[in-house]
Amino acid sequence: MVTNFHQPQSTLLLLVSAFVNGDWKTIYRYALAHGFRFLSYGDSSLLIP
Repeated sequence: MVTNFHQPQSTLLLLVSAFVNGDWKTIYRYALAHGFRFLSYGDSSLLIP
């Protein structure tokens, strides 16, 4: 899945959470620690379960 980083508590984040078996917090911590940008014009990620 290729996606951008969505707002917490959004339905899009629920989709990502289901795809990565609920491990979205680890992904977001990594993104925050490395200065990734969020929302529509932010960075994207490739998630491979």
